[in-house]
Amino acid sequence: MIDVNRKGEVWVFAEQHNGQLEDTPIELMSKARHLADTLNVKLAAAVLGNNVKDFATKLIHYGADKVYLAEHPLLEHYQTNSYAKVMFDLIHKYEPQIVLYGATITGRDLAPRIASAAKAGLTADCTDLQIGDHQTIKDKKLHKNLLFQIRPAFGGNIIATIINHDRWPQMATVREGVMPIPEPNTTRKGEIVAEKVQLSQQELPLEILDEHKRPKKVDLKAARIIVAGGAGVGSKDNFKLIWKLANCLGAAPAATRAAVDLGFIDHDHQVGQTGTTVRPSLYIAVGISGAIQHQVGMSHSQKIVAVNNDPDAPIFGIAHYKIVGDLNEVLPLMIKSIKEKSIKE
Repeated sequence: MIDVNRKGEVWVFAEQHNGQLEDTPIELMSKARHLADTLNVKLAAAVLGNNVKDFATKLIHYGADKVYLAEHPLLEHYQTNSYAKVMFDLIHKYEPQIVLYGATITGRDLAPRIASAAKAGLTADCTDLQIGDHQTIKDKKLHKNLLFQIRPAFGGNIIATIINHDRWPQMATVREGVMPIPEPNTTRKGEIVAEKVQLSQQELPLEILDEHKRPKKVDLKAARIIVAGGAGVGSKDNFKLIWKLANCLGAAPAATRAAVDLGFIDHDHQVGQTGTTVRPSLYIAVGISGAIQHQVGMSHSQKIVAVNNDPDAPIFGIAHYKIVGDLNEVLPLMIKSIKEKSIKE
């Protein structure tokens, strides 16, 4: 779409599955609320599904001024064609200036289809979003209040800021876990706009007979304490120390991509650019060098303790507490101290 409405709303696609509203759109509401307030426009959420009206009230409590509700029996299960058609029709009708999606399996499938239909840009896997001004190099024209879409690029070696000044809406998918979940306000009031959905069975190329979803072995996003190991742990046998320390602290065990690739632990425990983004109260990084790809996933932790035998490891640049030493010596001492304190208490 051509840039025709710079006063359009800010939208969040409110992903839901099997009668459950996902955490990702709730996370997005905090940042989207800030963007909408900066632009002095309304924040809206778009909910697609069947019998999902209750989600509208919840989204209003989390900051939405308006909820576009698209209900239809053929929207009960996610399919790319049906959801893309309904979302595109809503965007074409109401002309929002920003549309945000979670960088989930569904968001990564849906957003590109809508961007292609709208002939608009799309930035994937953003870790931050801001509003700012940009002057084009060619014609020196100043474009005010653009969405700055910030994400790691070139394998995570740099942080890029991407803008879209001439096509609308500005769209981005945002990594799970990078935005804090806001506190709900049950006294908030908002507008629910029920949309009439036109869909036929012929527009759905697939029929879903059954659906199976494997739950993750660990919920890293909800963990208050995380003990993570990297390739520097050395072996799967040494990684048992990570598990032992995590068990002492009631923490979740985690790892870098390198440790996962080496077979120390499975992918459900991976933190970083290609894993889960976390923000626990305490993050203990053991044998982790601290590459930017990993920092992207854990740098918002409230307290970071790093254990590494390399005093120049990049992880020490963001750690609040630094322990230079051999993890095979340091971790048993930590475990012993924690157990002794537990016995005394």
